[in-house]
Amino acid sequence: MIINLQSSVMLKDFSVQALFMGCLTAFVGFASSFAVVLQGLKGVGATDFEAASGLMALSVSMGICAIVLSSITRLPVSIAWSTPGAALLATTGVIGGGFPAAVGAFILCAALIIVAGLFRPLGKAVASIPAPLANAMLSGVIIGLCFAPVKAIGFNAALGLPIILAWIVVGAFKRLWAVPAALVAFVLVMIFGVEIPSGALDNVVQSLTPPMEFVMPVFNLQALVSIALPLFIVTMASQNIPGIAVLKVNHYDPKPGQLFAVTGFFSLLSAPFGGHAVNLAAITAAMCAGEDAHADPKRRYWASLIGGVGYVILGLLAGVVTAFVALAPPILIQAVAGLALVGAFSGSAVAAFKEPETREAAAITFLITASGLSFGGISGAFWGLLGGGLMMALTRFVKRAKK
Repeated sequence: MIINLQSSVMLKDFSVQALFMGCLTAFVGFASSFAVVLQGLKGVGATDFEAASGLMALSVSMGICAIVLSSITRLPVSIAWSTPGAALLATTGVIGGGFPAAVGAFILCAALIIVAGLFRPLGKAVASIPAPLANAMLSGVIIGLCFAPVKAIGFNAALGLPIILAWIVVGAFKRLWAVPAALVAFVLVMIFGVEIPSGALDNVVQSLTPPMEFVMPVFNLQALVSIALPLFIVTMASQNIPGIAVLKVNHYDPKPGQLFAVTGFFSLLSAPFGGHAVNLAAITAAMCAGEDAHADPKRRYWASLIGGVGYVILGLLAGVVTAFVALAPPILIQAVAGLALVGAFSGSAVAAFKEPETREAAAITFLITASGLSFGGISGAFWGLLGGGLMMALTRFVKRAKK
């Protein structure tokens, strides 16, 4: 009875806007970085089939994770794989024990994320991030993708312009339909504008069977030091913490520790099949948590829920999706994502620089984050928050000293 009542309430919250944004989130989240994941897994010794299995395991795990968390919390909790973590793996190289040792490191990393999530001081520290810095960090994270539509025109005007014009023209009449129109334009450009090599479609059809391979993990000290610890730090600093910040920017009050622990659990499930890490999303989180998902913040969780369903489907079709999306120039996929984030960028930028007393700290956070700085395997999002936080603390200390 209670379950039926909850289901009825959830169905009333469903909207076409959330449906479109959820589908777009899954498409963008998968298509924009799956190549990085494949490259990262191969970098630590995975075969082509093991890498495809890891991709499938990650996509299905993060899809189910998004469905579970969005349904329970009624928050637009968007889940992703660790793209910075995959980039880290790509430069790590094969360690002693080969890919089974890397899988052992993935399991250790997942365990560390669970422990971090259950350690309350960490959750409190994340929840205390000042709003101006969180907004500045979000602006810095997504500004790179917001440049993509312009870069798409420079790459090929015949392919990039239809996508942007669809967004502009439809948005002039109905803003909420602008992003779906851009997505439709992308599909049409793919069908009529992109030359598909001979035999490429045959490879797509042959990839319909979901790839899955269990890898018996091997645990050693080298895997812990070279992969598990760096992967944990990168995932927490570059994905989970910014993911919480994005939700806070959009006026939600998540419980960081619980969310971290759940993502760690799903990372643990995907690891034996080659998945390196599942975590909170940052960029796609802005898509699900923003106004384009729905005008009512209480109904936006459907966007991340539908996005989760999309990830599961894309995961099961990992072989064929990988083969088909690989036919599109990456800049076109990024252009659609960039158009979807224009509203999120403008809103977060205004909020970041609104208050004069925190403006300099916000500027430091934004500039460091947007610079793409990566130090010690940790992305600029973390260093931006750290730099802005130190500036804010110094400013307040000086102000108190003068009194």
